[in-house]
Amino acid sequence: MYRIHPVQHSTLRRRLWLPVMAALPFFGVMAAFGIDPGTVVEPVPTQTVVQPLDLPQPQATDTAESFDYWSEERIRRGDTLASLLQRMGVAEEEQASILAAGRASSALQRLAPGRSMLARVTSSGRLLLLRYLASDERLVTIERVQGEFVAEERAVRLEMRPIMRSAEIRSSLFAATDAADIPDSIASQLAEIFSGEIDFHRDLRRGDRLSVVYEAYYHDGRLVRTGRLLSAEFVNAGQAHRAVYYRDGQGREGYFTPHGQSLKRAFLKSPLPFSRISSGFTSARFHPVLQQWRAHRGIDYAAPTGTPVRAVADAVVAFAGWQNGYGNIVVLDHHKPYSTAYAHLSRFAPGVKKGRRVNQGDIIGYVGATGLATGPHLHYEFRVAGVQRDPQTLKLPIAFSLEGRERSRFLAQTQPYVARLELLRGSNLAAFD
Repeated sequence: MYRIHPVQHSTLRRRLWLPVMAALPFFGVMAAFGIDPGTVVEPVPTQTVVQPLDLPQPQATDTAESFDYWSEERIRRGDTLASLLQRMGVAEEEQASILAAGRASSALQRLAPGRSMLARVTSSGRLLLLRYLASDERLVTIERVQGEFVAEERAVRLEMRPIMRSAEIRSSLFAATDAADIPDSIASQLAEIFSGEIDFHRDLRRGDRLSVVYEAYYHDGRLVRTGRLLSAEFVNAGQAHRAVYYRDGQGREGYFTPHGQSLKRAFLKSPLPFSRISSGFTSARFHPVLQQWRAHRGIDYAAPTGTPVRAVADAVVAFAGWQNGYGNIVVLDHHKPYSTAYAHLSRFAPGVKKGRRVNQGDIIGYVGATGLATGPHLHYEFRVAGVQRDPQTLKLPIAFSLEGRERSRFLAQTQPYVARLELLRGSNLAAFD
């Protein structure tokens, strides 16, 4: 028989209890433990040691420049390279060197309004690469090479790829499109196309969905610019709105429903965006020049000389010149039987002449006081089969639809982009709070 010394016995008991005590929390059991009064506790010597540790220093890529992104800006009238760099988030200390490099490119000195510029920028504002498609055949780049900016201009042939994206509205349109990596230019086109059906300031609902198919142009596998929206669907408050882009055989383009109805209003309400009516359509008005009572078969809009006058609908110029009391006048032929006339113009817009095709909203002339006019204003007439009618009381078509052979051509050309919208309906949506 072996005999255990009391001290050894106590030590053994503590060693046996420890594993049991460590396992108890896993079974949700609590217990009280004590120390045997006979246990001898020996003091354990301790020593404090302070030793410096060598920690790795944080790199720039771990802090200020943790990521980079592509920024796209559409060039506005009056823009310069400096103003675009500022809008794209390039740091001020970078801009002087970039502008100096940009002087080597004549295209960067004469920016074309309406085109876009792309910049790859770090989160701290350092420019890595700038791309500007000066034309469909010329690409200008500014790239950082060994710490210096170098500008290059070369001929390119771009590859167009249709891009498909979906998003869900959680707060705003642009928050959702940003989260889904949809460019702002495409979001703006979407808002403009559906502006006649959806008020994007007041009508948006949490959970609304959007799907877009748009053009993206690449060179050597790199994105150069985005183009137009090819098809889109916006589901607002449970109602789906769809649009597809179509260009007809004569070069006219626009957005239509998948069934061929134009989404553009057939006629603008006024040929002047901001003006007041100084004289309405009436069968009896005292003419200020002729000093006699006669019918006024049009609407007069008071506006300063030189105010731009716009076409109220797509049309062909039927007449542009001088016509008796009308003075300088432009007559436009729209879809039969409609036509419009714009009189007392001070001058015509460049290129406006008989046979010229104009689009809705195009500038066709400028307000004046030519002909029988006492002061600057626009005399506007709306004609049906050649007879003046009051456009404010006339029930006008909301939009025109494609018919016959043109509609068949439309369906064949737009079917692939409608099919992509169907695919996007079943995809996972990108959401953003």
